[in-house]
Amino acid sequence: MIVEPTAIPDVLLITPPRFLDDRGFFSETWNETRFAAAGIRGPFVQDNHAQSADRGVLRGLHLQIAPSAQGKLIRVVRGAIWDVAVDIRRASPTYLRHAGVVLSAANWQQLWVPAGLLHGYCTLEPDTEVIYKVTAPYDRKAERGVMWNDPALAIPWPIAPAEAILSDKDRALPLLEACGEWHTP
Repeated sequence: MIVEPTAIPDVLLITPPRFLDDRGFFSETWNETRFAAAGIRGPFVQDNHAQSADRGVLRGLHLQIAPSAQGKLIRVVRGAIWDVAVDIRRASPTYLRHAGVVLSAANWQQLWVPAGLLHGYCTLEPDTEVIYKVTAPYDRKAERGVMWNDPALAIPWPIAPAEAILSDKDRALPLLEACGEWHTP
């Protein structure tokens, strides 16, 4: 397993090995001992699977606050996404920085996003499927979000704003400056 830091050092890009033969492949995508050695600890309590029909589906930017803050381990099993984590921890040396990577079924990489960071992604191909493990169950009361194209974050999304396919909920998210103090863990 290859583990690489990103522009935010505790956001990690993981490449699990794939063992190929004429039948296909085998890959161990989660191993508690190996991931713990890389600094990624669960417990993981929920797996989520999202399918997006079109290119340009944008989901985010989301997080859950304490006591239900979630770490996420994200991977793509069909298609491709541009995945992004944004550090909004005010005391962090990487405050307001983002880390963006392409995750795809072809590159077989995963992204670890620790609790306390915003997370979102944009599909790069139609019929994309994303699976992610989380360290806390979904909690509607702890759910927070920030507008995906907030100018203060300057995220270089791979699509034009007019191409973004958003849920009504994501379209109504506030700018970070309007979020008050919830983003100061």
